[in-house]
Amino acid sequence: MAKRFYKYFPWLFIAVELLFIFILLGLLTWANSGVVFFSSGFWFDLGLLGLVWVMVVWVRKDYKLARTSVYWDTLKQFLVSYVWGVLVFFILREHLSFSDANKLDFYLYPLALFLVGFFRVAVHMALRRYRISGRNYRKAVILGKNEWSSQLARTLIKNKAYGIKLLGFFDDKVLDNQVLGDFDSFFNSFGIGSLDIVYLSQEMPSKLVQRIVDHADEHHFKVKIIPGPALQWNKKLTFSSYGQFVVVNLNEIPLDRLGNQIFKRVFDVIFSLFVIVFVFSWLMPIIAFLIKLESRGPVFFFQKRTGVNNKEFTCIKFRTMFENPFSDTLQASKDDPRVTRVGKVLRRFSLDELPQFINVLKNDMSVVGPRPHTVPMNEDFKQRLEKYNNRHCIKPGITGLAQVLGYRGEIINHWQIKSRVKLDYFYVRNWSFLLDIKIVLKTLNQMFRAGETAY
Repeated sequence: MAKRFYKYFPWLFIAVELLFIFILLGLLTWANSGVVFFSSGFWFDLGLLGLVWVMVVWVRKDYKLARTSVYWDTLKQFLVSYVWGVLVFFILREHLSFSDANKLDFYLYPLALFLVGFFRVAVHMALRRYRISGRNYRKAVILGKNEWSSQLARTLIKNKAYGIKLLGFFDDKVLDNQVLGDFDSFFNSFGIGSLDIVYLSQEMPSKLVQRIVDHADEHHFKVKIIPGPALQWNKKLTFSSYGQFVVVNLNEIPLDRLGNQIFKRVFDVIFSLFVIVFVFSWLMPIIAFLIKLESRGPVFFFQKRTGVNNKEFTCIKFRTMFENPFSDTLQASKDDPRVTRVGKVLRRFSLDELPQFINVLKNDMSVVGPRPHTVPMNEDFKQRLEKYNNRHCIKPGITGLAQVLGYRGEIINHWQIKSRVKLDYFYVRNWSFLLDIKIVLKTLNQMFRAGETAY
């Protein structure tokens, strides 16, 4: 039954999803204008959209809803396919459509495809319920019983939605009611097709592992290794291949990947150009005039700060203080006499940071990232705080996770900088484009409300 399910499910998934799209598009078209369902333009668009969507789903393997995936994983997979589907469809539609007559309104196609996301989540939910009911399960055994393999067993038994039925353990040393036999007896216990997955303890001898893998290839089941305590703490392990040799990457971060770097850089450039052209260009002369009107000195303040890989760069800000020799070593405090009246307003609304978008275009900074500290402060914190230097493996940002969660302004207590570093560490390890967008939106919201700790 399970084999037939996996054989036919992809076709069933695509067919039902395609039918769902056609029904949606028909209903939206009817509700919008009651358009002619028998027009050549309607059927041409319908056929082209269906063909494009089937190709995208098949190439990206959207029908593979992993047993251990969550609903957000399904949505992320869908959103990428959605973008590809809409782009390819409209490009082909413009070049292949023979007439503009009876074409449907532009927005109906992306709207119909967008609603497919809800369908995907519903299918995912239905599969989980189906597996919880005891159907569509895979049979599994664990070889080697220890703390971590026992924990895996408890996880599989507790989470029935994974659809993995654990038959028991095999072990040479442990004997209890969960152990089905020793390692040698394992090879005679299951015939072809009667087992789906074998989990191996990391402590298994290499020769025995190779024997099990050979046996698995012959009898058509999958083999998975249970990482020991040295690897269990890292939930996002990746692998690197050197020919036939494979190693585990223990501390790879999302922004180590070239695609993510390019994506973040494109966003930085576009967002910075938008701010410079539509905000900085007209606001800068006003701020410059007010700064010069109140005090002598330059409009801009240039300061050495620590950037990616501990390289120093020149950070640009609007000058908010009277010129003084302590700007690099002494933080601004409440009612600080060095801060000008204009400077207080600029700092309160974070407008003094606007010139840093030039730093972003120069590739010294990013829009979002750990806030850069002055070089002397950086050296001090590096000595006092564990994992502090981890924040320098990516570019510093104009705003950051720590800042939007309230950790900004003067550092009075040790726990304040410690909390900042923890949040910076979390951001570095869990970066995503969606997280950047959330931080930017929260920053804009806080700017309009004015930060009480920014002085």
